Amino acid sequence: MTQHHPPANAHPLRASHRVGVEPLWRPVKQLTTGALDPNVRRWLLDDGSLTGRLIDQQRGRFQVLRLYQGWEVPLASERRLLQIGHRQLAIIREVALRQGDNAVVFARSVLPISSLTGSLAHLRRLQNRPLGAILFKNAAMRRSPFEVARIGGDCDYIPAPLHQQDDAWARRSRFSIRDANLMVSEVFLKDFSPWSAVLPVHRTQRGKVSAAIVGPKQ
Repeated sequence: MTQHHPPANAHPLRASHRVGVEPLWRPVKQLTTGALDPNVRRWLLDDGSLTGRLIDQQRGRFQVLRLYQGWEVPLASERRLLQIGHRQLAIIREVALRQGDNAVVFARSVLPISSLTGSLAHLRRLQNRPLGAILFKNAAMRRSPFEVARIGGDCDYIPAPLHQQDDAWARRSRFSIRDANLMVSEVFLKDFSPWSAVLPVHRTQRGKVSAAIVGPKQ
């Protein structure tokens, strides 16, 4: 069996660097109209480019600010979503998406070490580059239906510098490129302003790939 090891200069390994209690992630199909208002549903389930939407709003210069990146064992529900073993390491990457001076979205990416081989090996060296811009250039990429959660603004899933008084909507999905799986979750913070959009139809229903989650406008 092939053994995968993090580079010698990686961050120290941790089981979880700060998340003690996971959000309660639920498949969208379990949420009624009463649980997920249509006005929220239309943007929360928008399968287009999140970065493209934010840039189009013209609410200040768009930036991706990396908050943390290191080798860890993913959270239990992340391992289930990614279909990996309970001891497999992954790069955990957390960023804030900013419009001008305001952080509007917190994004957490999980890149299992078993997926960081071959054509995806360069993802180990993302630094401050947007992940989605790379994922959506690959014609073989597919994305799972969203799971969503309503989480406390001061819960430990959100980094302390981004804590807020209000609850926040969050979503996540699995990206697959052939046999490699990655996960991205996004939390929409208090300074986020929804865009005008029609109710989206997910790519699993329309049979095509759409735009990026955490990537520049294509």
